[in-house]
Amino acid sequence: MTKTTKPKKVEKEIEETIKEILEKLKVETEVEIVKETDDHYKVNIKTQETGLLIGRHGEIINGLQLFLGVVLYKKLGNWVHVVLDVGDYRKTREETIKEMVNRIVAEVETTLRPVALPYLTPLERRIVHLMLTDHPKVTSESIGEGKDRLITIKPR
Repeated sequence: MTKTTKPKKVEKEIEETIKEILEKLKVETEVEIVKETDDHYKVNIKTQETGLLIGRHGEIINGLQLFLGVVLYKKLGNWVHVVLDVGDYRKTREETIKEMVNRIVAEVETTLRPVALPYLTPLERRIVHLMLTDHPKVTSESIGEGKDRLITIKPR
């Protein structure tokens, strides 16, 4: 973040922008902005219409997050990292991914054969890679491009 952009201005801009987007979608929400670091913010959205804002496999929430980031860049003149969460979707999804990875790690340790995970978003793949960075027996590798990019967990 540039020194000219004050955190309170950024928070206000995030809140106004996301509320304007949600208003256009005619979705009633409560919005909470949490500053995590100087240029990282989390936006928690509470609504009765969580499915509408999350979408299939998180496609809508990921699209909204990207759109919000671009709009904020145009308004502020610099990139601000914003993570949207609707109804604790991201938190729940992260827990599910960690459970799946732990099961697959046990399988790979037993069979000594690599296992490919189902499609994960870039953010979800990052969770897997970070989990296995210091693992003594297995490692992770991303292969492919775009929607065909998959993670394989394999023995070291």
